[in-house]
Amino acid sequence: MSLILVIDDDDLVSRTLQRALKMYDYQVMTANSGIEGLQLARRHRPDLFILDIMMPGVDGYQVCRQIRGDPLLQDAPVLFLTAKAKDEDKIEGFRAGGDDYLIKPFNMQELELRVKAILRRAGPEKVEESTVNEVVVGNVVLDCRTFKVTAPHQTILLTNVQFDLLYHLMSHADQVFNSQQLLQDVWDYPRDTGSPELVRAHIKNLREKIEPHPADPIYIKTIQGHGYSFSSEATRG
Repeated sequence: MSLILVIDDDDLVSRTLQRALKMYDYQVMTANSGIEGLQLARRHRPDLFILDIMMPGVDGYQVCRQIRGDPLLQDAPVLFLTAKAKDEDKIEGFRAGGDDYLIKPFNMQELELRVKAILRRAGPEKVEESTVNEVVVGNVVLDCRTFKVTAPHQTILLTNVQFDLLYHLMSHADQVFNSQQLLQDVWDYPRDTGSPELVRAHIKNLREKIEPHPADPIYIKTIQGHGYSFSSEATRG
């Protein structure tokens, strides 16, 4: 049974899609924001995204670009379902990596036909072959099926938030993120909200789990005045 992830900040639309698509024998999950949707997707690997564009925080175009740049998700098709009806909106959606574009209000039967066609083009063999199960940076391996991280000295089970934070840092190795960026990208907080202390606490916990010497980290580096970065050059055990 194909899994469809609906990302839309309108609860009524999400629930309507969930009920209707289940009648066509699809498994359906919903998320109310882009960041929540990306986090769910990394845990459950949907076969198809149905994605709104006009959402607070990270909009649908940005979500689609993140999907296309994510080794776990990049091969999953994306259907934009949106009220943005101008030609330039559609062009922007396809440039972001969308596979199809349907305008609200929509006919449910047409949506189901679009979904069926997209999944048929993707094909179960293609989805299965493209599935990525781990992220590897240097000698650190993050298993995206079990939420375990393996460093040279041990294998540790992560909590959901720890996994999301470490996945974000490892999949953008050597990029530097400040606390506000991480609060937006990992915790889905609106801009300029949330406490940097939350980030510092989780960074500290991750270091205690994966670093050989947490007080002298070689993997999760602090770049003074700028933020945090996962180093791709660390190979010490």
